[in-house]
Amino acid sequence: MDMYAVPDIPGCPPGLEYLTQVDQLLIKQKVEVVEALVGFESNNKYEVRNAMGQNVFYAVEENDCLSRQCCGPVRSFNIHVLDNFGQEVITVTRPLKCMSCFFPCCLQELEVQSPPGNTVGYVVQQWHPFSPKFLVTDEHCEPVLKIHGPFCGWSCLPDVDFEILTMDEVSKIGKISKQWTGLLREMFTDADNFGIQFPMDLDVKIKAVMIGACFLIDFMFFETNN
Repeated sequence: MDMYAVPDIPGCPPGLEYLTQVDQLLIKQKVEVVEALVGFESNNKYEVRNAMGQNVFYAVEENDCLSRQCCGPVRSFNIHVLDNFGQEVITVTRPLKCMSCFFPCCLQELEVQSPPGNTVGYVVQQWHPFSPKFLVTDEHCEPVLKIHGPFCGWSCLPDVDFEILTMDEVSKIGKISKQWTGLLREMFTDADNFGIQFPMDLDVKIKAVMIGACFLIDFMFFETNN
């Protein structure tokens, strides 16, 4: 499959044509040497790959040094997702909000745009005292899917699965999985690997929103300075 030869598709945001042909992605966070050695929080960088390990997108976090060091994983950010030609095809924006599972006024959310400036959907945290729950909506804030995670975002298994469910919560149609990266990497860095699985025929805009949901889950549950 040649990812560079995907034709224009009506209704598909420019740059996302390749997503119409995949049902899974691997999001691999890059290890920052300075961060691993001294604990100085740097901007997150991710590689988005297909099932064959080929790079599809490259994502980089944008914010200021003060926010990263003082606000840690609750910090606001813009994540710019670039294609292999360096063109920005997705922008993910998260506002600064306190994070607590005990206060429903401190719920997380983010906006996904594609192309930049054109909103395609949102990920909104739903309050629950113990389990992570999110609502995935389209650009009009109409609910489309739900994401449910394990108790307190933790699992005794090597991989931690966040299930993607239909609105009636009857059918599981995919998942976002935090994958075990090895003892040393888990202990000394906050660089994580994630897998996203979704139906091949899922709206390409919602596939883009799922990439944003993966970033939000990373920051909320796995972005910890070790």
